[in-house]
This record gives sequence, structure tokens and C-alpha cells, in this order.
Amino acid sequence: MADIFDVIADGTRREILQLLLDRATTGQRGTSVSHIVQELGVSQPTVSKHLKVLRDAELVSVREEGQHRYYSLSAAPLDEVDDWIVPFLSDDTDTEDAGASSILSDSAAHTAEVVGRAAASAKHVVANALKKLPGR
Repeated sequence: MADIFDVIADGTRREILQLLLDRATTGQRGTSVSHIVQELGVSQPTVSKHLKVLRDAELVSVREEGQHRYYSLSAAPLDEVDDWIVPFLSDDTDTEDAGASSILSDSAAHTAEVVGRAAASAKHVVANALKKLPGR
């Protein structure tokens, strides 16, 4: 399986995940490739390529109906991202943590903080959306 951080690093894949999340929160059971193409304004081959990466990372599941495929969000692999980020979000800093953060340059530390908070926020939104799905 691909490194989850590499998978979510791509903006188009994050847009696909966001679209699937938005559709799931409105009660949609799945989203077709053609709908993703239309919503994102990218080519079908591009969407298919990104969906394959997302499938391989188990971030999406696919349901086949005839010749159509419907994709749904599977957020469980994002737990790895959450597990990595949570220690960076702690407000309780002890001497050991302060020493570790001084290793990073100011811009790197700021970037890590911004990315960490954004990822934690995204995970929270996904977790809440999944709780609203029927049958959960």
C-alpha cells in the first residue's frame, strides 16, 4: 500500500475525497466517475488514475452496477495521519518537546503547525460525516 501522506499530498485526490465526503454527508450512496469528472472539470482518464491510487490506499470503495462504478469515501486510513499529527497539536509542551521544536527552522515549524492543524481539522470533519452515514 502507498504511503498515506503521498496519497493525500496530491490536490486532485484531496478534491476527490472532499467531493465524496460532501456527497456522503447529503446521504448519497456513491458518486459516479462521470459526476466527479463534471464537478472537478478534469478529464476522465485523470480522475480514473487518481481513483486507482485512492482505491489502492483504501481511501475509497467502489460499488459496481452494470457498467457504472460508484465510489464512496473510506476514511479509516486517515487514522494514520491523525496518529502522526496529534502529538504536534498538544498544548502541553515540556522541556523535551521544546528542544525538539527548536531543531526546526521557524518557517518549517510554522509549516508543520499549519499542515498539522489542517489535517486534524479534515480528519475531524470526516469522522463527523461518517457518523452521520446511514447504518453506522
